[in-house]
Amino acid sequence: MDAFYEEDERILGHAADPYHRIDIRETSRTLEVRLDDTVVARSEHPVVLYESGFAPRWYVPRADIDETRLRPVEGQTFCPCKGLCDYYDIGDAHRAAWSYPDAYRQVERITGLVSFEPDKTEVHLDGKRLEPEPGQYVIPHDADRGLDADELKSR
Repeated sequence: MDAFYEEDERILGHAADPYHRIDIRETSRTLEVRLDDTVVARSEHPVVLYESGFAPRWYVPRADIDETRLRPVEGQTFCPCKGLCDYYDIGDAHRAAWSYPDAYRQVERITGLVSFEPDKTEVHLDGKRLEPEPGQYVIPHDADRGLDADELKSR
């Protein structure tokens, strides 16, 4: 077997779980991301992505980010629901942010937006710091390289 197909469409990676749900909502809440004393991002119109089995993920438009703080890193991961994901280091925080440059049509609202790891940066929503929820880590803490096919995690 060389690839997965659903009808005539080739599926990259593996087929998505048909019972896995993703909802994306706009919000007028204020999201601020800091690393040490530096504001990396501040948005009054982030979007929140609710995904079955995961904590809500907040995505920020690039216009609301100090992109000089983001350093692209090698390696991507794959999500059968969202597509290929790029990562960024911020200061000494490895893979502290990610983005889907060409998210799948079903989740295209997050294309190009950036999300930040609350365990590697300080993510504040309406002034309250978000804490990572147990079992909700997206990237393993010891990840310092691109993940191979056996290590890909659903995002």
